[in-house]
Amino acid sequence: MIALNDLVVRYPGSPTNAVDGVSFVGARGKLTALAGPNGSGKSSIVRALLRRIDTVSGTMTLDDRDVRAFSYSELAKNMAVVPQREETAFPMKVREYVALGRYPHLGLWSAPGKSDQLAVDDALAQAGVEDLANRDSDALSGGEWQRVRIARALAQKTPALLLDEPTTFLDVAHEMAIFELLASLARAGLAVILVSHQLNLVARFADTIVLLSHGKVAAHGSPSEVMQADRLESIYGWPVVVTRDPAVGAPALVPLRRPLQL
Repeated sequence: MIALNDLVVRYPGSPTNAVDGVSFVGARGKLTALAGPNGSGKSSIVRALLRRIDTVSGTMTLDDRDVRAFSYSELAKNMAVVPQREETAFPMKVREYVALGRYPHLGLWSAPGKSDQLAVDDALAQAGVEDLANRDSDALSGGEWQRVRIARALAQKTPALLLDEPTTFLDVAHEMAIFELLASLARAGLAVILVSHQLNLVARFADTIVLLSHGKVAAHGSPSEVMQADRLESIYGWPVVVTRDPAVGAPALVPLRRPLQL
């Protein structure tokens, strides 16, 4: 379980908090989605959990232990992360890149064993990139690279998974496949926290949505509780209608066109 309690983050030189008193729980067995406009604090929460930025106040715990008390190796054994941006320093084979996810489980001089190879095979299959295993990383499309990054996180075999915009660059089929995969991982007992702008897909798959605005929690609850048209219009600054997805009955956001100014 990942839990934030009254978390405050402020970047040096900024007059305002990027994250301003945010509290929520990403429980095991649940898919928790962080949503909100650009600049609402979503990625800052990810950076704080990664200890890439200092926090002003509040707490972040992983299974009731302060995230800042973990060594980086311990943290990597307990929480896998797919950040928003990432490039390799030099090209490598996809299988070699995915195998980096096993590094926290190896000793300093240990060679990967059979269990590590099986974990990599499983991750490649889960992310649907088995056919790319022998491809060079610099020969991948944006969507292929995104799925390979997810495979590396899956190879870590951690109880918690944190993803920042994991379906960027993906087409509809692969986007749906990733959401289906994340939902199945949550059902299998992982704590999955997902940052996404794809509100309609989030509404289909998430158990809980934490809607952020200006660094604060604007709404927190089930998709039906959070996705209210007046609330979304106010936060996103655009006229919308919230209807129902005809396939699954989840709330569905429809942005409206503004009248033409003649």
